[in-house]
Amino acid sequence: MHELQRAIILSLFVLCPSTVSGCELFRKFDMPSLFKHGDVMIGGIFPVFNKEISSIPTFGSDPPRVKCAGFDLRAFRWTQVMIFAIEEINNDPAFLPNISLGYRILNSCASPTNTLRATLLLASGPEERELNSPCPPAISALIAESGSSQSLAVAGTLGPFQVPVVSYFSTCACLSDRAKYPTFFRTIPSDYFQAKALAALVGRFGWQWIGAIQSDNDYGRGGIQAFTEEVKKLGVCIAFVGTILRTYTMNKILDVVEMIKQSAVKVILAFVPEGDFYPLMKEVVKQNITGIQWIASEAWITATRPSTPEIYQAFGGALGFVVQKMAIPNLKQFLTGISPYTDPSAAFVRDFWEIMVGCRPLLPGEQTGTESTNTICTGYETLWNSQDVFFNVTELRVSYNVYKAVYAIAHALHELVFCQPVGENSVKPCLNISEIQPKEVTDHLRRVNFKNQFGDNVFFDVNGDPPASYDIINWQLIDGQVQHVTVGHFASAAHVDYELRIQKENIVWRTGKMVPTSMCSNVCPVGTRKAQKKGKPNCCFDCIPCADGTIANSTGIKTDCAPCPREYWSNEGKDECIPKTIEFLTFHEPMGIAITVVSLLGAFLSLATMMVFIRFRETPVIKASNSELSCFLLLSLFLCFLCPLTFIGRPTTWTCMLRHTAFGVTFALCISCVLGKTIVVVTAFKATFPGNAFAVKFGPAQQRIIVCSCTLIQIGICVLWLKLNPPFPDMAFRHSNTKIVLECNTGSEAAFYAVLGYIGILAILCLLLAFLARKLPDNFNEAKLITFSMLIFCAVWITFIPAYVSSPGKFTVAVEIFAILSSAFGLFICIFTPKCYIILIKPEKNTKKHKCNSSLCDVSTTLGSCNVSEKETEMISPLKKLHV
Repeated sequence: MHELQRAIILSLFVLCPSTVSGCELFRKFDMPSLFKHGDVMIGGIFPVFNKEISSIPTFGSDPPRVKCAGFDLRAFRWTQVMIFAIEEINNDPAFLPNISLGYRILNSCASPTNTLRATLLLASGPEERELNSPCPPAISALIAESGSSQSLAVAGTLGPFQVPVVSYFSTCACLSDRAKYPTFFRTIPSDYFQAKALAALVGRFGWQWIGAIQSDNDYGRGGIQAFTEEVKKLGVCIAFVGTILRTYTMNKILDVVEMIKQSAVKVILAFVPEGDFYPLMKEVVKQNITGIQWIASEAWITATRPSTPEIYQAFGGALGFVVQKMAIPNLKQFLTGISPYTDPSAAFVRDFWEIMVGCRPLLPGEQTGTESTNTICTGYETLWNSQDVFFNVTELRVSYNVYKAVYAIAHALHELVFCQPVGENSVKPCLNISEIQPKEVTDHLRRVNFKNQFGDNVFFDVNGDPPASYDIINWQLIDGQVQHVTVGHFASAAHVDYELRIQKENIVWRTGKMVPTSMCSNVCPVGTRKAQKKGKPNCCFDCIPCADGTIANSTGIKTDCAPCPREYWSNEGKDECIPKTIEFLTFHEPMGIAITVVSLLGAFLSLATMMVFIRFRETPVIKASNSELSCFLLLSLFLCFLCPLTFIGRPTTWTCMLRHTAFGVTFALCISCVLGKTIVVVTAFKATFPGNAFAVKFGPAQQRIIVCSCTLIQIGICVLWLKLNPPFPDMAFRHSNTKIVLECNTGSEAAFYAVLGYIGILAILCLLLAFLARKLPDNFNEAKLITFSMLIFCAVWITFIPAYVSSPGKFTVAVEIFAILSSAFGLFICIFTPKCYIILIKPEKNTKKHKCNSSLCDVSTTLGSCNVSEKETEMISPLKKLHV
């Protein structure tokens, strides 16, 4: 209701006490009514006729009487249920004792304009009122209306006067606004709950791409808006929204039909009253548009007119929500007792009789007219044996809402008049019925809370709404008749949003027994995700494969694929996370076998060489090579060759700590021995004069101190490393997406590089010292071999660094093992192979057969030659004192 209209109406009522014409204005409306006088009057407005025939006023005379067409049996039954409930209350001695309820029921023609006209007429009071009576409305409450637009007009008009309005079929959520409509109540749930129910139904069956039809009024627009907000939460898209109204031209209806034909949707929601939807339904059937699953609002799913086999051809299998059904006792007897002869002045009864009986009743004093096409009734017709669905009172839904509305008002009146609920012993009034004010009835109606004879709790929440409870109805053709079969239930609950129960096996779909599908794009298969199509709704998308390392293990329309855990990787189909391959250097693989064989071979050669040196320790070659340092060197090489075995196999805490520290200590021992040999040779041959005492300082004890001290420094570094931040087994994910490399994390990188750096310092020092002895006589060329071995050692470990950094996975370990073995073999071959060659292959060169000084032979070079000059003999003589 617009504010201007409300202001005009309010001004008319305000003028009423001083100006009789203000009230008289309302008496100008000539509207037929069902009327019965009572101590307390209850008004009713129903769409007995569902279409108003418009007329053009001439402004030369009073406006003509409103004419309506399309008698609605369903709405007429609502009027009779109201009368039945009032009569039932009047006949109950415990309910409003000694007080009778009266009624005045008008027809709205399903038009907001005519509804407003009826509201003003009811507000002006009965025609029998005295002209000087006060202006407040004679009715204490009003039951109205079915359409939401009509109820908006009623509630907006009577709200300022605190007249309570109870609707039985208006569901627009906008009517729950207590600021605008403080006196509005209803016995049917709000569209807010119906929208939730419809959205839950759509979500339950996975429909993602649907169309919508709305009526061009508050009911349709508000319902579709609420539904759209709910389904958006579920990712559902509305393909189109068609708008219809019963007064629309056929061209507009055909436009909506064409919209349906052009769309690819297979599910359409029709949120429209039956009167607005019926013309479209006939056109859909006429054009043979089938294969669509229709979803219905409560306004048409149980309507009688469209529930025919003809309409079923296109709308069979429709699903919709309806309010709770109930069977009212004794109502059928009351309905079959309706007769135009009982009360000839009763409105609408003659129209009802002509439809039900098929003849026109001729009342006393009435002449037979020629305009009627029906035959004249004989007066002996009866409704007692009629099988029309009008008399089927076992599944009343909206009629039951009317019934509850009457009883809710009656309970409010009873508590107002007797100051206690119905059923208490005391029946003494605490208020004179002449003092009843509509505002007081409204206040008591807010507090109404009772259980009726059917066990239902009747009450209104703070917005004037009842609790939400719907049955799910399915259109099924049984024995040639359209039946409304209950296949589920929806109810709001306090602890959850809603409770939806559906018996899927009992549903008959438009497509048969298979649940229909309606999607703009097919569901993405496993292993893919949806990619939005540019310029299209969210439900229209392409399916693209998941990226490596992510999966989609169920069909759906997920935007993103789920990443696999760190230890897993996606399979080829991108639908499952599989464990990554565990990689480490093992003993049974070819590389592990080769490394093991080479390591053991080096260790065996070291031991064999040591045995040879021990066996031939008295020979000139062994004596000349410093046998003690040579044995220490062979022992360290033996340990170096065994170090790679700790690098093979699954890393553990102990192997990780052992492999790095053992490698560092053994190589430090090895280089220390080489360093000792080099210092001895260089010191002896760099003495300025033969017999210099400086050379004597580097005897066997000093050599042992050099080896031990250099090795102890490395041991100290390793102990600190293991104490502060030791190596530990770790999983490396950086090398490959599909593999987990088990490796030993160095823990402290500084300690690791300190170990390598210390070995490097020893090696460089040894190389420099050997380089200084490079110009010794050719016969004393062990320094040259040490130089060459150190060059190989340094070259191996210099190239090791970039190779170690760039090698992936287990090859990192292989590179380190290769460096260990290469450097160890370099030292072994360069230093010991020439000696073993002389000892084992050329033993004649390892004797004293040649004429030479014995001291010279004791320190002869690895070539075993004694062909030296006197000058050379003088240079060699100091070595006698260094002989081990």
